[in-house]
Amino acid sequence: MDPLSDVLSLVKPRSYGSGALTAGGRWAIHFAARQGLEGLKCYAVVKGECWVAVEGVPEPVRLATGDCLILPHGHAFRLGSDLTARPIDARTLTVGAGYNRNHVGAPGDDFFLLGGHFALEGNADLLLSVLPPVVHLQKESDKAALRGAVERIVDEMREPRPGGTLIAQQSAYTMLVLALRLYLAEGERGGVGWLFALADEQVARAIAAIHDKPADAWTVQSLAETAGMSRTAFAERFRRTVGASPLEYLTRWRMLLAADRLRCSTDSLSVVAQAVGYESESAFGAAFKRTMGASPREYGRAPSPPSKSNAP
Repeated sequence: MDPLSDVLSLVKPRSYGSGALTAGGRWAIHFAARQGLEGLKCYAVVKGECWVAVEGVPEPVRLATGDCLILPHGHAFRLGSDLTARPIDARTLTVGAGYNRNHVGAPGDDFFLLGGHFALEGNADLLLSVLPPVVHLQKESDKAALRGAVERIVDEMREPRPGGTLIAQQSAYTMLVLALRLYLAEGERGGVGWLFALADEQVARAIAAIHDKPADAWTVQSLAETAGMSRTAFAERFRRTVGASPLEYLTRWRMLLAADRLRCSTDSLSVVAQAVGYESESAFGAAFKRTMGASPREYGRAPSPPSKSNAP
């Protein structure tokens, strides 16, 4: 797989709620803050315009037809045609496993929004640590790229057919992945982290090599050669774009893979260690504890991952 797919396979986004909102006249909705697994939301505006104001973000964002919005961190926010209008509580809206439809405001259909909520059942920090409070995609090329997934969801909602709920949820997941891919393509934002680094072709080659063969005995020199750069230039650019040295990133990725296997398989500690490039269980255990904040055995027994993840 490619690095973005690798990361999402560890983050394990799962659609747990989806729906559509139509609105008319003057309206506003308040969404309370969410904690834990329920935070990430992805919306697409099918028709009309509205404003969204996110807690902690200084200025509200104007959404137009075709725009896509990702709210990764579960912050409270207000959505509406007029943010000064008295808001209704989003908890009064219908939510559930299927694509539920809601209407707010005056009669009419001035506005139409699709949305999906995602539980991150794996190491959420791996994705959330590189995303800002608001991801707003509004370029015409972005809208065109997302149109197919949005139209599929609308089609399944308009004509309920066998399997329609699952197709709509999978299309919402596709919309989320496309939005993330479009966001990382805009590496000129100047952000730091693995997601932005994937927009740099040479650094991305090194990251892909690490993900493809995490157990290999990589060195800065061999990764630089993979990237087609000198050792010094590669090391400097990697740290600048990723926010960690190549070998720090390698170790963190190995430990995240190991953590997933400790949670999701019955492999022995020695098998997990060898799978991520360690012949010695003690060396693996020391590296794992430094990175994950717990020993491999403690991590495997814990009901939920420890808070320290050091995601790349």
